[in-house]
Amino acid sequence: MSKRITVAIDGPAGAGKSTLARRVAAKLGYVYIDSGAMYRAVALWALRANVALSDMHRLEQLANAANIEFVPGDSVILLNGEDVSAAIREPEISQAASEVSLVPAVRRALIQKQRELGERASVVMEGRDIGSVVFPDATVKIFLDAQPEERATRRAKETSLPTDVVGRELQERDQRDRTRAQSPLVQAPDAVYVDTTGRTIEEAEAILLKIIRDRTSNGQERTH
Repeated sequence: MSKRITVAIDGPAGAGKSTLARRVAAKLGYVYIDSGAMYRAVALWALRANVALSDMHRLEQLANAANIEFVPGDSVILLNGEDVSAAIREPEISQAASEVSLVPAVRRALIQKQRELGERASVVMEGRDIGSVVFPDATVKIFLDAQPEERATRRAKETSLPTDVVGRELQERDQRDRTRAQSPLVQAPDAVYVDTTGRTIEEAEAILLKIIRDRTSNGQERTH
């Protein structure tokens, strides 16, 4: 039986984590895990159940009870058996997830679930504390980054907001992520730094695949 491989990709918003992690996982036949989607799933359940986002005890209960699954080779996320892939991308869920993720007990519960997912299959997981907290012993750790202006431009294309507005929001989010007491955004000492500024998705993907192959014995692309 081949050894399970864990690829941890961290970095700030707009660096290209989700797109690249999804593409790399598909190429290698690994399971792609979007850690942020897990917080969104808990936030969705909380709003549906009319749980106040200030009720840390109930949020912890939901996080522990949530059955969150990722469908291999797809972008589907299941919450208690329901496909919530579209529902968790609604703007109100984004804001709620940001609040939910600040609850230490919720982070502990979801980190445990993330580790369990990593024990079952080879995975590519992206987030802000994957290589530093969730998988400190990950086979491969990558820290993705890009210049603030480019990150803002990329995000603005996904929304209807002006680039300068998105830039301010990203700056505020970076500050929150890097200074929070629980699992702050940091580059793990043994993570490979990759700057995606000025690179196409294909160029950045090739760099990540080479890093992974250089560090694993079975990081071969699927041919089917």
